[in-house]
Amino acid sequence: MAKVCYSCGKGPSFGNARSHSLRATRRRWNPNLQKVRIREGGATKRVWVCASCLKGFKVQKAVRPVPAAEA
Repeated sequence: MAKVCYSCGKGPSFGNARSHSLRATRRRWNPNLQKVRIREGGATKRVWVCASCLKGFKVQKAVRPVPAAEA
């Protein structure tokens, strides 16, 4: 599976790194992807989501059930 955002499809960008002498070498800019548990269709799954989608509430994070207190 490629490392792309599950919500918006954002993936790596490519370009040139420029040194002081302006020599160009190829490089890659990766998105800020976080592995999160989301709730979708009543099921919980772990997917890669970019930080901008998390901050914009574009995905619904799953909440773990709290175990009952032993008494």
